[in-house]
Amino acid sequence: MPRRSASWFGAHGRAGMTARSWVKNQGYSDEVFDGRPVIGIGTTWSELAPCNAHQQRIAEAVKRGVWQAGGFPLEFPNMALGETLMRPTTMLYRNLLAMQAEETIRANPLDGVVLLSGCDKTTPGLLMAAASVDLPAVMLTGGPMLNGKYRGTDIGSGTAVWQAEADLVAGRITQEECYFIEGCMSRSNGHCMTMGTASTMACIVEALGMQLPYAASWPAVDARRYATAQRTGQRIVEMVQEDLKPSDVLTREAFRNAIRANAAIGGSTNAVVHLIAIAKRVGVELTVDDFDTDTREVPTLVNLQPSGKFLMEDFCYAGGLPAVLKELGDLVERDAITVTGRSMGENIADAEVHNREVITSFDEPFQPVGTGTAVLRGSLAPGGAVVKQSAASERLLVHRGPAMVFEDVDEYYAVCKDDDLDVDENTVLIVRNAGPKGYPGMPEVANVPVPKKVQDRGFDDIVRISDGRMSGTAYGTVILHVTPEAAAGGPLAFVRTGDIISIDVPNRRLDLEVPEEELERRRAEWATPENPYDRGYQRLYYDHVLQASDGADLDFLVGGSGSYVPRDGH
Repeated sequence: MPRRSASWFGAHGRAGMTARSWVKNQGYSDEVFDGRPVIGIGTTWSELAPCNAHQQRIAEAVKRGVWQAGGFPLEFPNMALGETLMRPTTMLYRNLLAMQAEETIRANPLDGVVLLSGCDKTTPGLLMAAASVDLPAVMLTGGPMLNGKYRGTDIGSGTAVWQAEADLVAGRITQEECYFIEGCMSRSNGHCMTMGTASTMACIVEALGMQLPYAASWPAVDARRYATAQRTGQRIVEMVQEDLKPSDVLTREAFRNAIRANAAIGGSTNAVVHLIAIAKRVGVELTVDDFDTDTREVPTLVNLQPSGKFLMEDFCYAGGLPAVLKELGDLVERDAITVTGRSMGENIADAEVHNREVITSFDEPFQPVGTGTAVLRGSLAPGGAVVKQSAASERLLVHRGPAMVFEDVDEYYAVCKDDDLDVDENTVLIVRNAGPKGYPGMPEVANVPVPKKVQDRGFDDIVRISDGRMSGTAYGTVILHVTPEAAAGGPLAFVRTGDIISIDVPNRRLDLEVPEEELERRRAEWATPENPYDRGYQRLYYDHVLQASDGADLDFLVGGSGSYVPRDGH
């Protein structure tokens, strides 16, 4: 059967001449058009996305592998989403990246693709695109930075930021010390070396079977990352020959492995939104409740910041994700096929744990069964809310206290340092209008710092509730993704300062203790906000974005369109 690319490069007449001749202007000779697999290498390289700035070197290593296996590699750019620089949030643009990459892959003479990602949203965005096109595809994440080093101790990117911010607010360090810490925690190429969203999604893609074993954890500057890139290039050519596609890999069993892996590594709550969005692209039924029910038997095995002590470099040397999956035993769906062409069980058969401080045993875990992401429901979150138990304070997992409501995060930051703020350790902070529509884009603003007044009283954590997200590098008792969001008319829109909020994580409850008739009265006074954007992508996004519990994709992007093959040379 002719390759898809043959419809371009093997065509006769004007269409074939056009396709071949304009590629020849890059110096390629005739034999690259002999019917060999054409492999697209899609990067998210940009100096505006610092976590991905080394992808050019990775792409060169992938190309070596493609050439070695008899393929023809062609590199192409995708929208770069750098969490550290883009405003208001890269999550606003995840769906735009997915749409752009999908159409680029579909419109070009490609038989298979290698997708290079790194920073938080580039990984799910590219995987959503690959799932919708369903050409043979393999991902390669860019790898974490080396461990941060500060005054003889290891510090983690992101997590050290939240710690330094709290110390600065409390007067324990100066602004000059903050400047020094910045350089200490970011000392090499790569994404966050804490178990933040970037590291979490790298592990998730490996657990899904969409990247090669151990690829999630090799540091960005480790030679073995480039050896893995070369092998990835070889493997995608084989996948084209085998016709192994994302729809073969991204099964319900694969998603179950990803969910359980996320619990075992103490992964980011952001994985919930991303995995649901990816599943909807391939037609796999996945709900927010699966992240609770599928993890009830899973302990937290990995002792990494922000939940623990160590960092991704340590995780790599301790055995990486294959060692964690092997430790989970029968909780892993071992028959799930992966991009290696082998099952997950075969991939992890020889994995070993080399440091039990970093990757603990199932029988003696870092944190016990049931400390992963919990999904809460109740009168405040009828569509669900999530909390990262491994990063929360045990004393606050069952709590009842008065709400202090802020319409947006800016309103909170304007007063959080005030000594006369009417707040104490029992207060429940509500930051609303931070959801998919409300901000827009559902930014990582929910983990607002504890008020200075409360810190001065000796408390470093209080309950915070929001329809937004928090960074995977953050910690604290923060209840996130409250659905429906306030901007969509969810109960969060009707909470008033002084209302009593009840949290019961063991029983998965989140309730607003206000009589239903009073809620109905408040609801009747509320008006649905109009789209505040008069043009461009933000207008499109606001009109079509789904709620967090549905993956926050655009409604018209759910599902896939497959790959386009031109007819009659057109």
